[in-house]
Amino acid sequence: MKMTRREVAGLALSAAAGLAQELGERPQRDPSVEVVNPGGKVPVSLLIDDSTCLVNLAHFGIPHFAEAYPDRYKQDWRSLPREIPDSFVREFGEWTRTNGVKGKYSIVPYPACVGWVDRDMPGWSRKQLNDSLHLVRTLIAPNWDIHPEMITHTWAIDTKTGRPFPQRTEAFMENFGWSQNKSVDELADYIGYALRILKNAGLPCEGHTTPGGFAGRNLVNLSKATLQACKDVYQTEIPHYFRHAFQDARSVAPRVENVSGLHTADPRCVVSIIGCTGDWFGGWDGLETPTLDKFITADLQGGRMPEVIRRGEPAIMLCHWPGIYCNGKKDGYHTLQKIHERLMAGYKDRIAWMKVGDIARYWAAKELTAIARDGNTIRFKAPFACPGFTLKLATQRVSQIRAQGKVEWKADSAGLIVTFDLPKGESALTLS
Repeated sequence: MKMTRREVAGLALSAAAGLAQELGERPQRDPSVEVVNPGGKVPVSLLIDDSTCLVNLAHFGIPHFAEAYPDRYKQDWRSLPREIPDSFVREFGEWTRTNGVKGKYSIVPYPACVGWVDRDMPGWSRKQLNDSLHLVRTLIAPNWDIHPEMITHTWAIDTKTGRPFPQRTEAFMENFGWSQNKSVDELADYIGYALRILKNAGLPCEGHTTPGGFAGRNLVNLSKATLQACKDVYQTEIPHYFRHAFQDARSVAPRVENVSGLHTADPRCVVSIIGCTGDWFGGWDGLETPTLDKFITADLQGGRMPEVIRRGEPAIMLCHWPGIYCNGKKDGYHTLQKIHERLMAGYKDRIAWMKVGDIARYWAAKELTAIARDGNTIRFKAPFACPGFTLKLATQRVSQIRAQGKVEWKADSAGLIVTFDLPKGESALTLS
């Protein structure tokens, strides 16, 4: 099976860069209180790359990639449909809403330089574009974080003019060379440009996705720029981004980075969301054969998803929208339905489908809430509010637990699991 652009770029960059982001501050924590997964369940999610309004990015993007790499990208792009229709977006959105499937859905703002999602999309009427945006706002956005995937996903643009740079080499592609030597301010300007287009289009946004190898050698600046751009454009409380996907033994838990101001009125952080699979659906061009068993086998025990779920880390799948549609065959979509069926058959009581922004919020609260204990009273100082905050305590003897809101608890052989909504600021939980 061919590797995705993200995987190819990642291999080239990982040896030199690793995970070089700066973590920043951390609070004091009482070692007798452990923060565990939300509700005691493993978060599960799906990252959808290369999606946008109407445009099939594979059809329009392949010629750009081929121009930068003449010896690669030999797909017959003319045979691929130019559009992924809203009828499929509706079918997909209704099924995911009914079945509780959640995650991240990209809207590339200026897909392959075809047109702007906040203005005009040549080849489609203004009404068709507005209808497509309305569908994303009303059907997709409630259960999916909306991300820009930079601006074009192909050629880098000059943000002063809104036009692509004239050079036609990999050094001027978003996916590859352009971003590797840019400063924090330069990257923040670029990310902010993408975010503003989505804001102009009336779409909610708390983070972004990097196309391919974007800033893969520039990770420290990328993380800082994400924080800067999301705060500037959307005033996002907890910005997040998707850059990495690992298929080996490395941790795929979110990384809470660039933490500052924990003892001030303006706490700040950015969260790196990490995928745990390759794209084993239909590939980024919709021409691959899905491999269901790589996600989860028929006996429900094998495959990457059970492996990560057993590890207790968020199991976040990666796919590309053209590979879900599969040029009208919908093979990737049908594979997703089978994955969901198997996951719910084997792990329904152990997993919780979540938007990636909600996972980011939980991990920020999990790592950055100061926790002190005085006998049966546990005190919190939380920089961010967090629903479903869950603790594990080494005790089973309790008749009552009091907190500001509703509290749920259960005892098992390992101790007491307590779940409640954590408010921002100071609060306490009392055992009796």
